[in-house]
Amino acid sequence: MATKTSVEVRDNPEKRQFEAYVDGRPAGFSAYELTDDGIMILHTEVDDAFEGQGVGSALVRQMLDQIRADDDLTVTVLCPFVNQWLRRHPDYQDLTRR
Repeated sequence: MATKTSVEVRDNPEKRQFEAYVDGRPAGFSAYELTDDGIMILHTEVDDAFEGQGVGSALVRQMLDQIRADDDLTVTVLCPFVNQWLRRHPDYQDLTRR
């Protein structure tokens, strides 16, 4: 039986990215730019060592949960991975501008 990888996601405002950690090790990131009324998700990467372990999906979900906690932010997504994830999770589409 496969075990689910535990992922912790932290915002790093200095680098303008949300960072994913697995067992304290950097596992990936999602870069962003702040705009006048929201946040623009630019690019997401997962380290090759963590491919296929659900790190990217956990990163996006936790990132969007943190963004959702700030009611004033709208999300613009330029990252293809995040766009694909949003298509599979319609309960998060209220965050994005179309």
